[in-house]
Amino acid sequence: MQRRERTRHLIELGGLVQKAGLVELTGDDRATLYGALLDLAGRGRGDDSGDMLALWKRRGKRAFDAEAEGSEAQ
Repeated sequence: MQRRERTRHLIELGGLVQKAGLVELTGDDRATLYGALLDLAGRGRGDDSGDMLALWKRRGKRAFDAEAEGSEAQ
């Protein structure tokens, strides 16, 4: 059961990478994607990590809300 939940979680995370447009932006190059994610992780651990994480969260929530509004209109 735990393995199935972990697999679902990883698939959802991959979907977020796709949804954010990173796959197209990088030409589906995994080394570039990994490097970009490592850069983000470094920024999230930096001196202003609290501000950075709050900014990312606000942007993500806005994007999810906009997507939900768009799907309701259809």
